[in-house]
Amino acid sequence: MTQQEKLNLIIKTLDSKRGEDIQALKISDLTILADYFVIADGTSNTHARTLADEVEFQLSQNGTEPERREADTGNTWIILDYGDIIVHVFHKEARNFYKLEGVWADGERVDIDTLLTKENS
Repeated sequence: MTQQEKLNLIIKTLDSKRGEDIQALKISDLTILADYFVIADGTSNTHARTLADEVEFQLSQNGTEPERREADTGNTWIILDYGDIIVHVFHKEARNFYKLEGVWADGERVDIDTLLTKENS
């Protein structure tokens, strides 16, 4: 699976499970951590966990396993680390607190509108 295919599948999966405010940032010019961050939020801790679980399942079905999965005890922030792409799934309040888009404001926003359903774009 190419990096672009993986990125597209992550975004489409989050969208299909009604992830909110999905963003992709290209950060390869800023850090060696990853090439992309994908950030989304769920409407509750359960929804956030469901979003992360579905991304992990869909990529696993395509032969890609995360190198690491981390979550806080309340599932307000879940991280799936695929090496080149790191997926951050938040509960809305946690996302507002950590403001990753602000921390990584120098990253290049990736246009993902063609991957989202009309209601989420």
